[in-house]
Amino acid sequence: MTRFARAKWIWVENNSIPDTYGEFYDDFIWNEGVVNCLLSCDSDYTLFVNGTFVASNQYGDYEWYKVYDTIDITKYLQKGKNAIAVLVWHFGMDSQRYLKADAGLIFEVQANDKVLLASSENTRARYSKAYKHSLQKLITSQLGFSFCYDATQEDAWTISGDGFHATVTVDKKCTFVKRPIKKLELFERVQGTIIHAEDNHYIIDLGKEVVGLPALKFSSPVQQKILVAWGEDLQDGHVRRIIHNRDFSFEYIAKSGSNDYVNYMLRLGCRYLEVYTEKPIDHIDMSIIPQVYPVKERQVKLANALDQKIYDISVYTLKMCMMEHYVDTPWREQCLYVYDSRNQVLFGYQAFEDGNAQYVRANLKLISQDRREDGLLSICYPCGVDLTIPSFTLYYFMQVNEYLQYTGDMTLAQEVYDKLISILNVFIGNRKNGLVLRFEGDNYWNFYDWSPHLSGTLRQKEEAIPDLMVNLLFVFALKNLQEIDEKSGKKFSYEDLLQESKRRIKETFYCPETGLYSMTEGGDEYTVLGNSLAILAGLTSKKESEIICEKMVNGELCDCSLSMKIFKYDALLATDKAKWQEWILGEIRREYGKMLDAGSTTVWETADGAVAFGNAGSLCHGWSAVPIYFYCREKFR
Repeated sequence: MTRFARAKWIWVENNSIPDTYGEFYDDFIWNEGVVNCLLSCDSDYTLFVNGTFVASNQYGDYEWYKVYDTIDITKYLQKGKNAIAVLVWHFGMDSQRYLKADAGLIFEVQANDKVLLASSENTRARYSKAYKHSLQKLITSQLGFSFCYDATQEDAWTISGDGFHATVTVDKKCTFVKRPIKKLELFERVQGTIIHAEDNHYIIDLGKEVVGLPALKFSSPVQQKILVAWGEDLQDGHVRRIIHNRDFSFEYIAKSGSNDYVNYMLRLGCRYLEVYTEKPIDHIDMSIIPQVYPVKERQVKLANALDQKIYDISVYTLKMCMMEHYVDTPWREQCLYVYDSRNQVLFGYQAFEDGNAQYVRANLKLISQDRREDGLLSICYPCGVDLTIPSFTLYYFMQVNEYLQYTGDMTLAQEVYDKLISILNVFIGNRKNGLVLRFEGDNYWNFYDWSPHLSGTLRQKEEAIPDLMVNLLFVFALKNLQEIDEKSGKKFSYEDLLQESKRRIKETFYCPETGLYSMTEGGDEYTVLGNSLAILAGLTSKKESEIICEKMVNGELCDCSLSMKIFKYDALLATDKAKWQEWILGEIRREYGKMLDAGSTTVWETADGAVAFGNAGSLCHGWSAVPIYFYCREKFR
C-alpha cells in the first residue's frame, strides 16, 4: 500500500519555535485486521494509543532522506472507537546530531489495504501544558536540549482531545525512506540503590552503566521543584553535573502526592542519578528503562579470566553505544562519527552474529546522505554544524571497503561510489607538490588522535602545510578504493596517484638517521600512530618496520590513544606476529585491567578516564572496544 497516500504534514501553528512540544490527538474506528501506524516527524515523538505508550524515537535523518516508522498497533486497539495521540518534540536548533528543519508530524493508520486515519487539518493539536516551551537549556552542544516537566499540569490528553484546536498543514517536501533497522527494545527498569539520602539530597547507584529512558516514581508531600542530574561516576560525593558549559541535568516540578513519569525521547547514559528536592520525598524509585538495539552476541570463551572480563565489558560498551546508529558515547554526545563508528562496526563484525550487517549498512548509508558544501563529510550525521574533520572523511573509504569484505554485499559500495569519488576529488584538489595539505579555516579540524602532535586545534585556523597523517590516510583511501574497484569489476584509475603519494611521503617525512617518520617535514614529532600507518601502508621495508616496532615498544615515540591502538597492534603483528603477540596482550591487560580495577563496567574514551578533557572524559566509549578485535582472532583464544 502507498505510504502517506492521504496524510499531510501538520503542526500546532505556522511557526517553528525551537525546543517546543506539540500534542496531537485524533481517533478512528476499527473492528478487525492488523493495523499499522506509519509515522515520521521533526524532531522526536512518543506515540500513545488509547492512553497507552506504544513507541517512540524518530530515526535521525535529513529532509531528503526522511525516515518513517511502521508500528503495529493492533494489540492496543479495541473494537469501535480508538484514540491516537502523539507527543512531538521539535528541536529546531542545529547541533552535531540534528540538522534544523521545520517542525512537523505526519502519520497514517492503515489496515486491510485501507487508510483508517491520516494526519490532516482535522487532526487536533495544542502545545503541551506540562513541558516548558523554548527552554533551550543545553546539556552539551552535541547532545542538545534538556527539559523541564511540570507534573501539576498533567491531564488526560492522550485519551481526549478536549481543548485542542485544528492543526495547520506544513509545506515539507521530504523523500521518505522506511526505517532501515529494527526499533530499539525496552527492558525492565534498572532500579538502583539509594546510597545517599540526606538534607533533600539523594544519590542512586544503578550498579552499572545503563543507557535508556529516565523514569521517576515517588511520593511528594507538596508541589515542589526537583532537579535530577546524571553521571558515570562520583567525584567528591557528586556526579559530574556541571563541566564548563555542559549541564547534565533536567528539572521536574512534582505534584503533591504520587508522581510517575517517563521521558521516552531523551536517553541518558549513566551509572548514577543525583536528585535535589526542596522537601523530602518518599517511596523513591528513580530508575532507567534500558533501551537497547537487539543483537545476538557470538559466544566467545577465552582461556584467561582477565581477558574474558575485558572482552565482556568491551562488548557491553559496544551495545551501550548503539542507538538509531552507532554513537561515540551515550553520556556526553550520542553522535555518529566516521572514525568512531569505523571501530565500532569492525568490532561488531566479530562480536555479533551475522556481523550485525543490516545495522552497519544503515549507518554507512546515513553518512553518505551528508551534503556539505565543500564536498567533505560533516563531523557527524545528521549534522547542522559547519565543522568537519578531514581525516575522518578519509576513513569512510575504509568503512565501505571493510563492509564489503565482511559481508560480501556489493550494493552499498555501488550506492555510495559517486560519493567516494566526489570526496576523493576534494583531496586531490587540495594537493601541492604531490602532497595533500592540511585544510585551512576554522571550520576544519585537522584532528588525528587524542595524543601529542595529533589533536589539531578546534575552531582555529591552521597553516595549509602537508603533514604525515593526512597523506597516509589519503593513501589508505586510494588503496581501499582500489580494492572496491577490483571487487566490482571497475578499472582503478588512480594507480599513478597512489604511487606518487607513497613516494612523496617517504621523501618528505622519513628520517634515515632515526629510522622514523615525522609528522612534519624536517620535524621531530615521531608518533606511534603515524609510524604504524606507514608500516601498514607499505612504505617500509622489513628492516625499517622492525626498527620502528622496537622503538614503539621501547617508548621512544609518542604513543597513541586507546582507539588508535588497533593500528599500532596491526603494525606490530604484520611485522613479527610471533615476537609481539604476547606484548600486545600484556598492554591490553594492563590498560583495560586498570578500568576493571576502578570498578568500571564499560571501557573508557582514553586511558585517563573521567579526568580527561578537563574532567569531561567519557567512561563508556565504543571506539575503545579494541580488545574485541584481537581476542576474536584464533591465535588469542
